[in-house]
Amino acid sequence: MQLEGKIALVTGGSRGIGRACVVELARRGADVTFVYHSNAESAAKLVAELEGQGLKVRAEQADVRSAERAQQIVDGIVERHDRIDVLVNSAGIVMDGLLGSMLPDQWSSVIETNLTGTFNYCRAVTQQMMYQRSGSVVNLSSTAAEFASRGQVNYAASKGGINGLTKGMAKELAPRKIRVNAVAPGMIETDMSAAVRNLAGDQIKKAIPMKRIGKPEEIASVVAFLAGDDASYITGQVLLVDGGLSLGTY
Repeated sequence: MQLEGKIALVTGGSRGIGRACVVELARRGADVTFVYHSNAESAAKLVAELEGQGLKVRAEQADVRSAERAQQIVDGIVERHDRIDVLVNSAGIVMDGLLGSMLPDQWSSVIETNLTGTFNYCRAVTQQMMYQRSGSVVNLSSTAAEFASRGQVNYAASKGGINGLTKGMAKELAPRKIRVNAVAPGMIETDMSAAVRNLAGDQIKKAIPMKRIGKPEEIASVVAFLAGDDASYITGQVLLVDGGLSLGTY
């Protein structure tokens, strides 16, 4: 298996794309710790499901906005395994609203969760990965960072920041054999995108050249590829996975 023996950490792992990443990494042989925010029931069900398949998985509760908690979780993984090989930053939220009526809390909550949360875990793994002279970080971005949507300036800014963080971190850490990439999904079938999909209806599918909504598992397989050794010469990239949406409709 591609990730056999790898020690992995996934944030936002109890639902959506993050959950799919936990499942995919574990099925490829990784020992996975995942972070969830508040849904303990979903986290416990996921652990039970994967352990029932003989896979290695562990859940940790955390608010990704806490740098201290991020370091605690990473330190715990290193204490148990003496290393950490893979970090997947998938935790994220949306709080949509038009700019003129957007509350400061809508802005700060999205930036702090999506961008600062990603920074917190990137920072927490850096020293250990530098010591190991190995590691792979995969951050979840979005096509929203490149292609603006009305009512999502906070979300787009957070994901654009993740792209910049990814490239800067990749350049800093490449000499230590640490790779850092991002995956930018388009419209994916998750709870977080449900409101947009319900509002737009079939118009979204018509705008996508492949004429369908993506599945979380399709993102997870790309994340797993970037996390593993088969992608050993790829770093500093933001890979769009959007069914061709970014190509435009003409």
